[in-house]
Amino acid sequence: HQLSDDDDIPTLRSSLLSWYDINKRDLPWRRQLKNTDMNQRAYAVWVSEMMLQQTQVATVIDYYDRWLEKWPTVQKLATATLEEVNEMWSGLGYYSRGRRLHEGAQKVVKELDGQMPSSAASLLKELPGVGRYTAGAIASIAYSQATGVVDGNVIRVLSRLRVIGAESTSPQVMEVMWSLADRLVDPKKPGDFNQAMMELGATVCTPKNPSCGDCPIRGLCRAYQQVEKEKKKSANKLENMLTKRVEASGSVQDIEDVIDGCSFCLPKEEPWDSSLGVMNYPRKAKKKPPREEKTAVAIVSCAEGPETKFLIIQRPETGLLAGLWEFPSVQLDRDSQSETRKSLIDSYIKDTLGLTFGDVEKRTHVGEVVHIFSHIHQTYMVETFDVQHHDGQDGGTGKQEAPPSRWVTRSELQGAALSTAMRKV
Repeated sequence: HQLSDDDDIPTLRSSLLSWYDINKRDLPWRRQLKNTDMNQRAYAVWVSEMMLQQTQVATVIDYYDRWLEKWPTVQKLATATLEEVNEMWSGLGYYSRGRRLHEGAQKVVKELDGQMPSSAASLLKELPGVGRYTAGAIASIAYSQATGVVDGNVIRVLSRLRVIGAESTSPQVMEVMWSLADRLVDPKKPGDFNQAMMELGATVCTPKNPSCGDCPIRGLCRAYQQVEKEKKKSANKLENMLTKRVEASGSVQDIEDVIDGCSFCLPKEEPWDSSLGVMNYPRKAKKKPPREEKTAVAIVSCAEGPETKFLIIQRPETGLLAGLWEFPSVQLDRDSQSETRKSLIDSYIKDTLGLTFGDVEKRTHVGEVVHIFSHIHQTYMVETFDVQHHDGQDGGTGKQEAPPSRWVTRSELQGAALSTAMRKV
């Protein structure tokens, strides 16, 4: 599962970097690398890497541009409020990432004299929310430190390159991945090399329908070699008779003949599937299905002159969607009936929020909205409440122990720090 230092690694580096020079995508965070201020480059890479976690490039671009326009330096970000950060992040998902960026910027300014940590080890130690991958990405791309990176794209490339068939997220396999990444990284162009590995996985060595014919390192790819070998077998049945002799002479080992006792080969109970080709790799652990949850949501609106205002509540500062705003909501039992749901939302509005408003002019069950979090299948049961007036001030409901709340116009609602799920509602 390893590569030869003498020939394979220099060939891989050269081929991959040449391909990257020609084929790399024009992305806004890559343009920032032209900046000669290394501290500024590190900040720009940090923002991009945090945004790109679990999020597609196409989605991130607009958020990244707006973020850098509003907070072009780590010093500017440190002066922002968490509410401003949440509003900017609204709709991007995984909201703790924005909070960690904000916390990190304040730490850099207050404790590190405004200077970003400049090595993978110090980035990992000093910046909240920065793990091994993000630290390596910032260190190699911004500071040219020769350290590898391992993300989902790199795992896929390395798994196919070296036919690593064990569960890709197991601790043992991850250590092999990091060891390979550190061995392969080009010491002269570590940032470009790491970006090239990720670019290859994102655009060529994709999870489905990979473009092996366009891959610059297919000549070193063991999975690709197996596919080509099987094509030759199919084209000439005589090849089957000669295969063992050829393999005995030192040619590519048949992947079906996994090495007994090797913990990194394909498991014998899940052998090579010819119909999948290189997509036999990587092997992932079977995911648990997301748990089912139901939530009652009340959209409370009140006409004030020419405008209609809506009541929104701020979530707790910890937990799922921490600090974001939402319509009044109550989590339900899975089997809650309609009358129970109505009773619970009534109680929440009156008792928990301390809200008193005039007679409800209209109360309507408008339907259900489904949103899939990474681990939760959430169904929102949505009702609207049209009320004549409300007793709370614009800053809240008026009850001291109630969660923060406010009445906002439709335009203010669009700019508020609402989650993607609430925007669906």
